[in-house]
Amino acid sequence: MNEKDKIITPQYILLCLSSFLFFSSFNMLIPELPDYLTSMGGAAYKGLIIGIFTLTAGFSRPFSGKLTDRWGRIPVMLMGAMVCVVCGFFYPLVNTVFLFLLLRLIHGFSTGFKPTGTAAYIADIVPATRRGEAMGMYGFVTSLGMAAGPSLGNFIATQYSLNTLFYTSSAFAFLSVAILYGMDETLSPEKRERFSFSMFKIKGKDIFDINILPVAIVVFLTSFGYGTIITLTPDLSKIVGIHNKGLYFTIFTIASLFVRIFGGKISDRKGRVNVLIGGAMILILALITTSITFNKWFFIFGGILYGLAWGVISPSYQAWTVDRSTEFTRGRAIATMYISLEAGIGCGAVLPMFLYQNKSDQIGLAFLSGAFAALLGLIYLLYFRRRVKKQNPGISII
Repeated sequence: MNEKDKIITPQYILLCLSSFLFFSSFNMLIPELPDYLTSMGGAAYKGLIIGIFTLTAGFSRPFSGKLTDRWGRIPVMLMGAMVCVVCGFFYPLVNTVFLFLLLRLIHGFSTGFKPTGTAAYIADIVPATRRGEAMGMYGFVTSLGMAAGPSLGNFIATQYSLNTLFYTSSAFAFLSVAILYGMDETLSPEKRERFSFSMFKIKGKDIFDINILPVAIVVFLTSFGYGTIITLTPDLSKIVGIHNKGLYFTIFTIASLFVRIFGGKISDRKGRVNVLIGGAMILILALITTSITFNKWFFIFGGILYGLAWGVISPSYQAWTVDRSTEFTRGRAIATMYISLEAGIGCGAVLPMFLYQNKSDQIGLAFLSGAFAALLGLIYLLYFRRRVKKQNPGISII
């Protein structure tokens, strides 16, 4: 294999290591934050721990996308990781619900910046023909960080103290920053600009990249069910008699790990749209299976199917986003994709609650709404493939 065709390079390894530390950093806090907030008298606001964090992540995407394209990939990644470093030191100092939620609001900017710069950096350093495979491998590493973080956080908080956990989270983020300092910038020198506050002036084109519209539609519709999964599987666990409220998510994460690399690799060979069509079909089946769960085995099988589907879909739409962008618009394109992802997850977390209404016999309807959204995504993908093939009769990979 020629040097230019390689994925595994020193830069790629360093980037993956930095991302593993970053995702571990803020995920190790998640299991302990609800009780920490409750100790301040904020039990009623536990739903905002994730909600506020996601809100600021989505709000910051247009800014991180613009800065990624004009200031550079590494500065944007450094900004995101440094937010985690600082926030880790402030958690032990907050003692009111207001200050806690304010800190969560600030902490959310970390995921609004770091992943945007990272995805653009990967696209810069890997060959276009192996983009899906590279995204899949990167997804594998970040999923490991997301899976390892909560377990490590629980261990540290139990064996030592909550403050030790916060400082450890900050230390992980600091190591992520240190690694980034040893990496080379990939944005072309002629495109790079000196930082100025005028870069934070956002126009309509900075918020949404119209070239990514097909990807955005698919991402929104296929991520709708993800929001439902996060919100309602704890309740579903109790309904089917499973005490571990995080079991579905654990099963789903493990299952997705095994197919992420292969899913991305297949999309390089068979095309992004073709693989997304297959992934959407599995996703629909997974959500239908989850909706008719009446015992723990159906519950587990639904989680496995969902993990397989998401492991195929995620690297494929990330690679498709890069395919439809240029070196100079990658940050904006990736930000658009993430905005669609967060909008889909947010709607999937809120809207199905009107069907559920905390009635166990109606929880299946909530998951069926996610299946319906995924079905719309599948229909759109089939329409898109047909339209492209009609316009380009000789095309074989889309």
